[in-house]
Amino acid sequence: MIRVLDLERSISFYQDLLGMHLLRRKDYPHGEFTLAFLGFDDETKEAALELTHNWGQKEPYELGNGYGHIAIRVENIYKTCEEIEAKGGKVPRPAGPMKGSSSLIAFVEDPDGYKIELIQKS
Repeated sequence: MIRVLDLERSISFYQDLLGMHLLRRKDYPHGEFTLAFLGFDDETKEAALELTHNWGQKEPYELGNGYGHIAIRVENIYKTCEEIEAKGGKVPRPAGPMKGSSSLIAFVEDPDGYKIELIQKS
């Protein structure tokens, strides 16, 4: 689960730039928050990412030093990065070999500054 400041903007990022699907979404009026679950397939088959939007939050969250990144395998890392950039997404670490390895990786950044590692399927 990650906390997001602007739920619609975050859902759009994960859907439009990373190709996830909104699996479910629910408002919790008494707790003043909304949960949205996104994934690449049904939750019975694949993992899902939970986005939490606290309605009263006005300032960006501090990402903290315990968070590393989310990692997603992709078919073609170079094409995926090009498509993300073409749609206005940030790619702070372009696609290329990981230091000391033949694995191809890249890092993209979501609207809240969370890092997502893309890893080329081998």
